[in-house]
Amino acid sequence: MQFKKLEFANAAGQKISARIDLPAGEKPLAYALFAHCFTCSKNIKAISHISRALTRRGIGVLRFDFTGLGESEGNFADTNFTSNVDDLVMAADFLKINYEAPKILIGHSLGGAAVLQSAARIPSAVAVTTIAAPADPAHVSRALGESSEIIERRGEADVDLAGRTFKIKKQFLDDLAAVRMQETIRNLNRALLIFHSPYDRIVGIENAAKIFQTARHPKSFISLDKADHLLMDKKDSLYVGAIIATWALMYIAPDLITEPGFIDKNS
Repeated sequence: MQFKKLEFANAAGQKISARIDLPAGEKPLAYALFAHCFTCSKNIKAISHISRALTRRGIGVLRFDFTGLGESEGNFADTNFTSNVDDLVMAADFLKINYEAPKILIGHSLGGAAVLQSAARIPSAVAVTTIAAPADPAHVSRALGESSEIIERRGEADVDLAGRTFKIKKQFLDDLAAVRMQETIRNLNRALLIFHSPYDRIVGIENAAKIFQTARHPKSFISLDKADHLLMDKKDSLYVGAIIATWALMYIAPDLITEPGFIDKNS
């Protein structure tokens, strides 16, 4: 896998840190755009493994840090779900100008909700994949528990998330509440692949059921057996990447589905 570190500007002109992973020594069949989970970064192991599996099968992957996270500029407290969607659209535009417009959108957890929401603004995308995604972004508000009440009352609060402290403002909760995700999913008009684990304790599998029931065909669901929310086991994330590449081939390069070795271009 070849890679390059990149930067592009968000809607406010701030620098967004990105990385593009490319198949070794060959032109990609297509490009995928990856949206990471809430308060995560582009460098978590699960994304690296998924990206590796995709590049082995000829798909380039652009992953980036949302505004205010990882190595990107900006203040996380001033961001929200809408700004995440805007970042995705800007990333897609960057790919289109410098490489090729993305045909695949992949999102993990809240990033999954973001790719569903952004798809209508990224016309090149023909295939969308969600991993452990909430059916409604407002799930995050409910998951914050008592902190949500404090934020509503005081206007902001410092919230501990997986051992790190983030300032979250009321505007973040208000923005989540305003999203009409059911309508977005119903009108997606893209091939949809949903991954979720029945053992996910962060975002329950009932969210996958709701997304699947709301979406129109073509749609597929794959259970991740005993995987955790962050796909900490390497085999789970490599499996997800391999399945995405095989599934997406029908939509990005159907003519290649002609020989027994098509599942892995390097086999």
